[in-house]
Amino acid sequence: MARLIRFTATAPVKVEPTDKPAFICACGLTRNFPFCDGSHKVARSEEAGKLYVYGDDRQPKSSGADDFTGCSCG
Repeated sequence: MARLIRFTATAPVKVEPTDKPAFICACGLTRNFPFCDGSHKVARSEEAGKLYVYGDDRQPKSSGADDFTGCSCG
């Protein structure tokens, strides 16, 4: 299933428990939620202010102006 993701992070969140570090997905593209699987690498070339739509293959399908200005999520 394709998902619409508003990209705001550029890397995973590192969590360091006592035994070994874990990386939590911050971009929403991982297939191993909540853990990072490296899918964020395709998002590194994204430009601020653009809307990117990703499909199941984790590749951007289209982009356009970010139309979510003024939107509030409850």
